[in-house]
Amino acid sequence: MTRPEPRDFATTQWSLVAAARPGETSDPRARAALEELCRIYWFPLYAFVRRHGHGSDDAQDLTQAFFSGIAASGGFVSADRERGRFRSYLLGAMKHVLANERQRTKTLKRGGAVRFVELDALDLEARYARTAIEPNDPEWLFDRQWAEQTVSTALRSLRHEMSAAGKGGQFEALKGCLTGEGELPRVEIAARLKINEGAVKVAVHRLRRRYRDLLRATIAETVSSSADLDDEMRYLLEVLRRR
Repeated sequence: MTRPEPRDFATTQWSLVAAARPGETSDPRARAALEELCRIYWFPLYAFVRRHGHGSDDAQDLTQAFFSGIAASGGFVSADRERGRFRSYLLGAMKHVLANERQRTKTLKRGGAVRFVELDALDLEARYARTAIEPNDPEWLFDRQWAEQTVSTALRSLRHEMSAAGKGGQFEALKGCLTGEGELPRVEIAARLKINEGAVKVAVHRLRRRYRDLLRATIAETVSSSADLDDEMRYLLEVLRRR
């Protein structure tokens, strides 16, 4: 399987940012790009706000207000790929929102003119509750959610790619070898796929290589240089390993 160049990966953060530039959000494609960015980063930012001491309702309000403000301004006005990592830009922008919120005396009304993500508050809090064992560091928690979302994006792309190639069953049998969750014994995988264990070993190697390529491609669209790409890959692994 041909290894992709980082810029070949279509649905990525910086390409989405470029599609959601100011003055273009009336275009359906730009609108869809903005909505996709909101979907990717809604929960990491929500968790960051919660760790800053805001209750569930207020955190939803603030996160919604953050993305509504982006929509109202017509996109990510000050986002610039050449300035570095997109996650750092986004986190800095949210810190600015929180700083302004501390000076506000008016209570935000939940909902606003635009809602990009349909939320179930109970599901949202159940997901947030699973972060309770994480270190009490809002920025680290944001990075943890960013890392998990990045991995999820790469896995989703790989699943789609394998399914499109008629190998959806193979992906489902082997995906545990990528995540470490629910990993099946090789003999069971061989029986399920009706191949020998040697062929399973080869298939796992190829899948891991492709997964790594897609993961790098995903991260490549959030940084401004190859050096930053390598640093982000190392940091992502560090964040995922840290308990």
